[in-house]
Amino acid sequence: MNPLDVLRDSLYFFKRNLSQIVLLCLPLVVLEALLQQLVDHSQGPDAFPGFSVIVGLLIYPLYTGALILFLDARSRGESPRTRDLLAMSVSLWPRFALLTAINTLLILVGLSLYFLPGIWLMVTLAFAEYLLVLRGLQPLAAIKESFRLSRGHFLRILVCILCVMGPLWILKGASYAVYPEPQNPVLSLLIESAHSFLQLFTSVVLFRLFMLISEAPDKNQ
Repeated sequence: MNPLDVLRDSLYFFKRNLSQIVLLCLPLVVLEALLQQLVDHSQGPDAFPGFSVIVGLLIYPLYTGALILFLDARSRGESPRTRDLLAMSVSLWPRFALLTAINTLLILVGLSLYFLPGIWLMVTLAFAEYLLVLRGLQPLAAIKESFRLSRGHFLRILVCILCVMGPLWILKGASYAVYPEPQNPVLSLLIESAHSFLQLFTSVVLFRLFMLISEAPDKNQ
């Protein structure tokens, strides 16, 4: 299970299904960026960061849940309708939002403890969303099972995440260096929307890893 093979397969899938992913996720991604912008402007520079987290909890589970359902359906050769995926994602929203809140809190606490615990949590929680959406697990059960599945695969998962997020962090930093604050609101919306949409590739990569690891014999048993 070479990380480069996982990234190559994921990139091929992402490019091949790009139009459907755009139609499914981009409107919600733009809505999230717009709401974040409205919150930032209404609250000012000293705004409580919890407001941004709340916006993320409202929108992120919808497009991420829909994307995971789409990935699963396409892996089985199915072509579900966008509205059906979104409807299923809405039904999953309460559990997904709770899982997102728990994951965010755990990772933030971990990052505050000399950074490394946050990285460890980011990796070991990587499969919790897929377990909740595809296996119907409750949030705490999904977290526990993600810990189990990721055991023995830490470095592989970390490399895949960094190979995707590293260039995106650099690209976002470069965009803000070229267009520093204060930015035109439309330009800021475009940058944030593009960055969030490109981050969806991480979900494609982690889905590929999830499928490979969950289908492999469990050496821990």
